[in-house]
Amino acid sequence: MTTQSVRILIVDDHAVVRKGLAMVLNLEPDFEIVGEAENGLEAVALAQQLQPDLILLDFVMPKMDGEAAVPALRRVAPQAKLLILTGVELNDRVLQLLTGSVDGYVIKNIEPAGLIEAIRTVLRGEAYLHPNLARRLLSLMSRQQTDEPPLPHLTPRETEVLKLMATPATYRQIAEQLVVSEETIRSHAKNILNKLQQPNRAQAVLAAVRAGLIDLPE
Repeated sequence: MTTQSVRILIVDDHAVVRKGLAMVLNLEPDFEIVGEAENGLEAVALAQQLQPDLILLDFVMPKMDGEAAVPALRRVAPQAKLLILTGVELNDRVLQLLTGSVDGYVIKNIEPAGLIEAIRTVLRGEAYLHPNLARRLLSLMSRQQTDEPPLPHLTPRETEVLKLMATPATYRQIAEQLVVSEETIRSHAKNILNKLQQPNRAQAVLAAVRAGLIDLPE
């Protein structure tokens, strides 16, 4: 049986970056680069035409940057996962995207293996945010005024799973560490998201750290 290819659109205003990313990702037998765009306007047009599975999107670009492109891309290709890949420092604009508009955020100095793992993570429907970025996000969020309700009690097992959710480990790897099935971990994760009233893994971890339920790993 032939595995269906993951169709990827690369968006970056530097041709050398686009070609380098394409070279790395084409080494994966199930990845297919279906298009390249050098700004947000081109990305929206190509996304509407190609309907990719994943869009690897730079944040700072001419004509239309990543921030402006995200809502347009959501409209024309709603099924596509959006993964921000950029060297821009985290700020309130990026924070706004991370808290609801995109599926993940990676920095441009990430190792190829890390980028591939990030792509596969968001394709599984999980948000991707490296712990180092989570720390910087928490620093930004701590300066904002919040009136959050008290978080509900987590069981010891849920707390254990949540601590591992704060690492780059996949649900399968967490299951192996705890010697249970991946389905069991996904069930715990679902309960955790429901209890914390968060839409995805990254935001659940951030909420839990802010509430003092867990600490981020060193």
